[in-house]
Amino acid sequence: MNTLRFRRSAVVVTAAVALPFALTACSGSGNAASSDGSSSAAPAASSSSGAMQADGPFGPACAGVPKDGAGSFEGMAKDPVATAASNNPALSTLVTAVKKAGLVDTLNNAMDITVFAPTNDAFAKIPKADLDKVLSDKATLTKILTYHVVGEKLTPKQLENGSFVTLEKGKITTKGSGEMFTVNDSAKIVCGNVPTANATVYIIDTVLMPK
Repeated sequence: MNTLRFRRSAVVVTAAVALPFALTACSGSGNAASSDGSSSAAPAASSSSGAMQADGPFGPACAGVPKDGAGSFEGMAKDPVATAASNNPALSTLVTAVKKAGLVDTLNNAMDITVFAPTNDAFAKIPKADLDKVLSDKATLTKILTYHVVGEKLTPKQLENGSFVTLEKGKITTKGSGEMFTVNDSAKIVCGNVPTANATVYIIDTVLMPK
């Protein structure tokens, strides 16, 4: 009888000790799924935090990116940068310029680059006569476009106070923190840290001009 009681006590004690470890193992990832398939853990950070910013796209213009399809963030991540840009309606002028300069293959075949991509509105700030002149001058156009490309993938952290050599051999400077960054003290990043198959893209609201 004493032996039976001892065994029962041992089982109870063992179960009591094992239960906390089992719960810890189940919740260790912090992302246990609930019965409806959703995560039961609270988000690690809000969309405006540095942690979220470093993990994915950020900025006010990101809201205008399609939720699905080739032009979505998921879709662009599968394509090389020039192809990815062609699927984003807000970058159609840039894509036209890249094609006129004959840089599609150059950008698509490059590895681990960063592209500062001006929006259509950025190009619209340039007087039409001047823009038409640039678009018809391949050498000048190439110089301007390659000034927007850096030969390494840049993280938001690197942009806080950075200076980088571009493919055009000039330099650009970046400043900021959180979700607020400027390039050359003039262009604002409106949707940053966008991944493509071979590049990181920072969409900007002003065309950068090399010296």
